[in-house]
Amino acid sequence: MNNPDSSSGNVKDAPLGKVSDNPEQYSPEILFPIPRSTNRALLSFGKTLPFMGVDIWNAYELSWLGSRGKPEVAIAQFEIPFDSPNLIESKSLKLYLNSLNHTIFDSSEFVQQTICKDLSQAAGSRVKVQLFSPTDWQKLSFEQMPGLSLDRLDISIDPKVQPDAKWLSADFSRAPIEQTLCSNLLRSNCPVTGQPDWASICIDYAGPSMNEEGLLRYLIAFRNHQEFHEHCVEKIFCDIKLQCKPARLSVYARYTRRGGLDINPFRTDSSSIPPKNIRLARQ
Repeated sequence: MNNPDSSSGNVKDAPLGKVSDNPEQYSPEILFPIPRSTNRALLSFGKTLPFMGVDIWNAYELSWLGSRGKPEVAIAQFEIPFDSPNLIESKSLKLYLNSLNHTIFDSSEFVQQTICKDLSQAAGSRVKVQLFSPTDWQKLSFEQMPGLSLDRLDISIDPKVQPDAKWLSADFSRAPIEQTLCSNLLRSNCPVTGQPDWASICIDYAGPSMNEEGLLRYLIAFRNHQEFHEHCVEKIFCDIKLQCKPARLSVYARYTRRGGLDINPFRTDSSSIPPKNIRLARQ
């Protein structure tokens, strides 16, 4: 499913970092797809992707007009498949959702169907869409990333260095283990605006015991790395897989929201089941 109204996908042409008028009518052509293949070509794997997974988006500023003109609101969840040809640039998605603010829909089901159709066309694959009305919000609660916190480690590090996969290592002399590690110190930067993107990350694996200090040092170094959320998680996954050779690996990052949207990429080599869409305190 290719979007006939989309541009070349060059990030320089995206609305991100530019002054944009707020749309006053339904405008699906605003959605800006960016090919995943460009950044994936820089990762260390062959023609076959070493992972599967999903990008979970939460939209907290969704509104439209009911059949009598009264505004309706909801929180939306989007699940974009890892193997979709494109990711969707976040500001274009925000502007698209804003374009629904002045549009009359007969039902929330029609809103859901419309968003599903438009996002699927932009992504090039079927996007799962769920809407949660205010009566559902009472079910929302804050949780924490599971696992042993790497942030407990008192390490010395130059905060200006770039992430280096050579910092990742594992003890191959001992019996394999199963372990879940987490950190709240992940920060990367938007490749267009240079603005920081904050996240918590969970790394679940089975295999040789990973060097925790090296892993934390590696994750902190993303403070100076400029890449989209999805690409950061894929780089982390591939670097760990290459250096530490786990038999099983999952990497799940929960980024804080920007413009009413948060993006939460999940990559794994062991399960096709999407992770729980937990909500962290910073989200």
